[in-house]
Amino acid sequence: MGLLANFQISGSAISAQSMRLNTTASNMANAETVASSEKEAYRARETVFQSYLYDKNRPAEAGVKMLGVVESSAPVRSMYDPENPLANENGYVFTSNVDNVEEMVNMLSSSRSYQNNVEVLNTSKELMIRTLSLGN
Repeated sequence: MGLLANFQISGSAISAQSMRLNTTASNMANAETVASSEKEAYRARETVFQSYLYDKNRPAEAGVKMLGVVESSAPVRSMYDPENPLANENGYVFTSNVDNVEEMVNMLSSSRSYQNNVEVLNTSKELMIRTLSLGN
């Protein structure tokens, strides 16, 4: 595995973390939404990734692949608010199952991973430039 594979691996990781950041931002934007039924309430979304490994027959193929976005299985919350226009016949509204603390941790973690992979790309680029200058 050479330096070129570093670009593939870090590039795929940057794309994955970018998607994770977008999903987290969407969750945080919908954290306080209410609905008239449990079925209509916003459910937090989570990104699912899979790493794929270096294969000597295909050296440029290694990195992170996004498998998809799934909804959280955590239950939505109900609040008694009969004055709310979205309240059901029993006076309840349903709020999202987004946990703001968990989302902040996800945002910090994905942001950090993104930054680290940018550093890997920059270091790999610098190593390639230095290697090319050895012949001079």
